[in-house]
This record gives sequence, structure tokens and C-alpha cells, in this order.
Amino acid sequence: MAFAGVLKDADIAAALDACKAADSFNYKTFFAKVGLSAKSPEDIKKAFFIIDQDKSGFIEEDELKLFLQTFSAGARALTDAETKAFLKAGDADGDGMIGVDEFAVLVKA
Repeated sequence: MAFAGVLKDADIAAALDACKAADSFNYKTFFAKVGLSAKSPEDIKKAFFIIDQDKSGFIEEDELKLFLQTFSAGARALTDAETKAFLKAGDADGDGMIGVDEFAVLVKA
């Protein structure tokens, strides 16, 4: 599992279960339930690089859409509305992507 050593499987399962329904995803609730908001800056950085599937140094909209699937392959894709709201919340500089520092701020929000 990609998040082994960073997050607990039970926390990931609970967080994914809480946002199973379309349009029920809330990044603040998710980060709290999965345990990421309580993690060290180093662990948050590790999580960022797991979510950054193409290793570009940024999380782009297409990676955000599949955000939940980085936690579990069977998880749903985010809806377009959820994806756009998530991107808007995290993209502090308006470049259409979330960088590692923006991600850290988003997780701790």
C-alpha cells in the first residue's frame, strides 16, 4: 500500500467510507479522518509525493479527480464539482495546480 508507514489502513478505510456518495467529499473532513492533518510536515510531504502520480512536483486537476483512488484503488473518482472546489481551495497562487507548500497549508487548514 502506498501510504504504509504514513497513514493507518483503518483510518484510510473510515475516511473513504465517509465520502462514498457523490458530492460528499470535503477535504478538511477527509484529511482529519485519514489522520493526515495531525501528521508532521515530513509525512505530509510524503503524502503529497504519493498523490503526485506523474511526479511533476504539482498535483494537477486530473490527479485531484483520482485523489481518493491514491488511497484505495477501488475508491470513486471525485465529481467535477468536488475536483474544482478542491483545486480552488488548494491553489493559492492561481496557477491551476497545487504545489507541495500549498498542499501542506491545505492539509492543516
